[in-house]
Amino acid sequence: MDDRRPWWRTAVVYEVYLRSFADSDGDGVGDIGGLRSRLPYLVDLGVDAVWITPWYPSPMADGGYDVTDHRDIDPRYGTLADADALLDEAHERGLRVVVDLVANHTSAEHPWFRSALAGGREAPERARYFFRDGRDGGRLPPNDWISAFGGPAWTRVREPDGRPGQWYLHLFAPEQPDLDWDHPAVQEEFDGVVRFWLDRGVDGIRVDAAPAMAKVPGLPDAGHAADATFDSAGWVDNPHWDVDAVHEVFRRWRRTADGYDGDRLLVSEAVVRGPERLSRYVRPDELHTTFNFDYLRAPWDARAIRAAVDGTLAALAPVGAPATWVLSSHDETRHLTRFGRASSGAATMGFDALGAPVDLARGRRRARAAALLTLALPGGAYLYQGEELGLPEVEDLPEDALQDPTWERSGRTARGRDGCRVPLPWSGQGPPYGFGPGDGQPWLPQPPSWRELSVAAQQDDPASTLSLHRSALRLRRELLTDEPLTWLDLGDDVLAFERGAALRCVVNLSARPVPLAGLGRSLLTSEDLGADLPPDTAAWLAPG
Repeated sequence: MDDRRPWWRTAVVYEVYLRSFADSDGDGVGDIGGLRSRLPYLVDLGVDAVWITPWYPSPMADGGYDVTDHRDIDPRYGTLADADALLDEAHERGLRVVVDLVANHTSAEHPWFRSALAGGREAPERARYFFRDGRDGGRLPPNDWISAFGGPAWTRVREPDGRPGQWYLHLFAPEQPDLDWDHPAVQEEFDGVVRFWLDRGVDGIRVDAAPAMAKVPGLPDAGHAADATFDSAGWVDNPHWDVDAVHEVFRRWRRTADGYDGDRLLVSEAVVRGPERLSRYVRPDELHTTFNFDYLRAPWDARAIRAAVDGTLAALAPVGAPATWVLSSHDETRHLTRFGRASSGAATMGFDALGAPVDLARGRRRARAAALLTLALPGGAYLYQGEELGLPEVEDLPEDALQDPTWERSGRTARGRDGCRVPLPWSGQGPPYGFGPGDGQPWLPQPPSWRELSVAAQQDDPASTLSLHRSALRLRRELLTDEPLTWLDLGDDVLAFERGAALRCVVNLSARPVPLAGLGRSLLTSEDLGADLPPDTAAWLAPG
C-alpha cells in the first residue's frame, strides 16, 4: 500500500453494531468490553478500521440513534474509560476507530427537549428544535412532511397546563426530535462534540442522516402524497432533505478535522438522488467520503451494478474523492437474503416485502461473488458485522421480540431492521453461540441454523465464507492501491475489469458458464471451479 496517501482512501472498515457484536458481562447486550476482547479477530480478518454505531446514553427507542448525551457512554456499553482503553488497544493493533455522530436530532429524553416541554410555549429551548403551531386551529400538523419510519413527521405535545399545544418535527421516530441547525446553541454544542471525540483520539466520525440537517426556511409543504414513503433517493428539491445549507456545517467540521494529525476521517450517511448530488458532500472542503447507497441497493443485475459503479466513479472524479462501496449495514436487509429473492434490490430502512421467497443457497453464492466484486473496486469498502460469516437476514423473529420503530410505525406491515441486527454467533452448537459468558440469551434470539455459521465453525475451513473474506482482504492489501478500473467486454451479463496490471476481476451474473481461458492465473475464486466460471461466481485473476 502507498502509505503516503490518507488511509481512508482505500480502507476496508468493519461496522460494529455494538449491542450485537460481543457481550463481556453476560447481560445479553454487546458492549465495549466484548469488542475489546474480539480485536484480535478483526486484526486476523484483515480490516483497516472499525466503525462503531452510537454508544452514547440512550433510551434505545431507535437502537441508540436517540441520544441523551453526546459526550458520554451508555452504561450498558461501559464507560468513557472503557472507550479510551478501546482506542489505545485498537491503535496498538493497527486498527483505526470511527465513531457515529447523530447530529440531526436528539432523544426526546435529552435535557434540552425535556426543558422545551416543561417550559411551555415560551421555553427558550424550543427554538433549538422545530416547534410550530398546527394548521386548522392546531388540529393538523404544520405541513405534510413524513417520517422515515412511516406516518407524519410531526407529533403534538400536551402543554404543562394539560391542553393540546404545539407540534414538533421528527423526521425519524417521535422519540427523536429534529434540531434546528440555524440556532447558534446547536452549532456550538456539536462543534464541541466533534472536538471532544477527536481530542480523545478517534480516527474518524461518521455523520448520521447528513442530508436531514438543514430545512428550507418557512418549512413549506413537500408535496408528499397521503401514502408516500420516505424515498429520499428519488426526491428533487425536497424542503426537508438534501437542502444546500447543510454543506456549511460540513465545511466548518472539515476545518476542525484538518487541525488534527493522523488524517482524521469525516464520512457521511447521505441517501440522496443520484451520484451527482452525493458528490456535493465530498467536495474538497467538506467531508472526505460518503456511503454509496446506489451500489448497496442495486439488484443482482450486471447492468444495474455497472451503472452504479460508473455513475459513482464519474461523479466523484471531479471532486477528487474516493468511492466507498457497501453491501449491507444495520439499516438494510442483509444482502445474502436479498440476493436470494426474485427481486434482489434493497428497500429503504427495512421496508422489504414480508414473506418474499428466498433461495438461501443462491443468495450465498451471489453474496460470496459480490464480496470479491466489492473488494476489487477502486476506493474503500465497508463490511457489516457478520457478512464475512455469510449470515442471512433473520426473517422469523417473534413479533414480541421486534424493537425497531418501523414495525409499529408501519402498522406492523414492515418488520424493520431487527433481522439484520441479531447478535453474532462466535462458537458452540446453539444460542447464545459464545456471544457472552454463560448461557444467558442475547437481546434478540439467534436461530438454531447458525451453528454452522459461527466463527469457530468456519475458522479452519478453507472453503468457508470467513476464509474467503480473509483471503480477499489479504490479497487486496498486497495487490491494490489506487490503480484505475478498466472494463473488459465478456458479455452483457458479465462484470469484468482490470485494476492496472495487478488484478482482473470477473463476475458471472449470467445463466451460463463463462470461459476463463487466456484471462490469467487464478488468485481467488468465490467457489471451486474448473476452466469455466459458473453462474453467480467471481474470480480474481493475475493478468498474463
